[in-house]
Amino acid sequence: QVQLVESGGGLVQPGGSLRLSCAASISTFRLYDMGWYRQAPGKQRELVARITNAGSTNHADSVKGRFTISRDNAKNTVYLQMNSLKPEDTAVYYCNARNVLNQGDYWGQGTQVTVSS
Repeated sequence: QVQLVESGGGLVQPGGSLRLSCAASISTFRLYDMGWYRQAPGKQRELVARITNAGSTNHADSVKGRFTISRDNAKNTVYLQMNSLKPEDTAVYYCNARNVLNQGDYWGQGTQVTVSS
């Protein structure tokens, strides 16, 4: 049973920073592309950033230059460093794991990020 556990969310003022973590209980973590998505109230879930099993990254235009996705294969963990946060970044952030051999696609339970003064 694959489990993804997000942490690091919370309340932060505009311009502040947070680092989200997603710990994966996957024995073959190196065979998974990992991603962060977010969903704001009344909106569809959207991609924030993805990192392939080989370490290539892509970030949504709305977060480029502010957010950075990274992974530590030794710790089975993916991170999202979020800087210069804006109120429009407020959402529930979800971790996603997708097997590169199409053998599974998993989601975490989500962590709330609220940017407000």
